[in-house]
Amino acid sequence: MSQGSRDRVRAWITGESLDDFALFEDIVGDIGSVADGALLFFQGRVRGTNRGRAVSRLSYEAYGEMAERELSAICHEALEKFAVGSVAAAHRVGELALGEVSVAIAVTSEHRDDGYRASRWIIETIKVRLPIWKHEHYEDGESHWVGAPMQGAEALPGGSRQKKV
Repeated sequence: MSQGSRDRVRAWITGESLDDFALFEDIVGDIGSVADGALLFFQGRVRGTNRGRAVSRLSYEAYGEMAERELSAICHEALEKFAVGSVAAAHRVGELALGEVSVAIAVTSEHRDDGYRASRWIIETIKVRLPIWKHEHYEDGESHWVGAPMQGAEALPGGSRQKKV
């Protein structure tokens, strides 16, 4: 990590709402630069269906300090890999209702293409590396941990699992 990248990243894990773009605009205003002509926001929201099942809500759990360190590392890596000026990223923990924001990313860059590429890389890397566990609750009363192995399960295409009967 370069010394200058420390001032250009904000990363945190929170139980508070991430729905307000103004929060990220203020943060990016603090860590961004007038050299950055693009400001890209991304929000991942809780959707009402997943793999054909009606979702009622989600809950996320994390070991906060470890997750925050990893999120910060991901953001710093983005600074090194892409021509971006600053990165702010946050992930929610706790109970989330449909439509609430679970993850938010803001990237500034001189040109928009760099910001789009960096933002896409950040969200994809978060999904692989961030130690946050998602518990999906369904309208039919069932629930399961997304990505958690099930006892006696076989892998299906697309990474899902089906329990053997």
